[in-house]
Amino acid sequence: MAEAETGITGKLETKPASGWTRVWRGLTKFVIAAAIAYSMAAGYMYLNQRSFVFVPSGDLVAPEDKGLQNVSVETVEMADGTTTTVWTAAPAEDGLPTVIYFHGNSSNLSGRWQRFKMILDSGYGLYAPTYRGYAGSEGSPSETAIISDALEHFDRAAAAGTPIIVHGESLGTGVATAVAAERPDAGLLVLEAPYTALVDMAFESYPWLPVGLLMKDPMKTRERIGKVETPVLIIHGTEDSIIPVAHGERLFEYASDPRELLIVEGAGHGDLWKRGLWDTVREKWNGKQP
Repeated sequence: MAEAETGITGKLETKPASGWTRVWRGLTKFVIAAAIAYSMAAGYMYLNQRSFVFVPSGDLVAPEDKGLQNVSVETVEMADGTTTTVWTAAPAEDGLPTVIYFHGNSSNLSGRWQRFKMILDSGYGLYAPTYRGYAGSEGSPSETAIISDALEHFDRAAAAGTPIIVHGESLGTGVATAVAAERPDAGLLVLEAPYTALVDMAFESYPWLPVGLLMKDPMKTRERIGKVETPVLIIHGTEDSIIPVAHGERLFEYASDPRELLIVEGAGHGDLWKRGLWDTVREKWNGKQP
């Protein structure tokens, strides 16, 4: 009787992964997914960051439609050919100053008409440019572009020979400070609800992002204000939910004398004018005159 041949007919067995291996694989997948999500979020913020900083809206109406009968609308061509719109009015009397007004990041010049009326009712002149990309102006806004434009606007306004008050509102405080740092012949710098830097604001809002590397327009007012030789008046509200009052307080520490800080109890970001800001500016201007 012949013996049957014998051989190995069984399949190789695969050992199940250990618990630690499964955990490691799961953790690796999670880290990769998180890295992809983080990169996408960072990329989105980088590509769209200027839409968070510069928020133009609305149409630019005629000044007379807001009761500003003596305000002229001028189209001013910048050095690179970009045209911007400026609302202007001469002082009512010789010796009175002109206020160069750099507005905030939203809306347009039309939204500030009540403030402009208070300036004009005081007999002061007005020179209010609108930023690139905002209603009435061509181009796209950036820190470099709007500061370059602002310096041109200052020189144009100063050529009339009147004393100059440089006023910055919110976003415009960084612009106004940059101008005053380069133009020491300004008579007074007024900063309404200022920030130490846009990059500081971004870090406070997005601490999980490397904003120092991503920010195209850091607008470091804290580095510029120490170069300002003209008197500085900083006004900030304790209930400001847009730019915390701590920014105004810190910026005051960076400023050189002569400087003054006015903290308005209970005031928010947009109601400082209703709480006496303009009266304070006039008192400051009159007090500094010989």
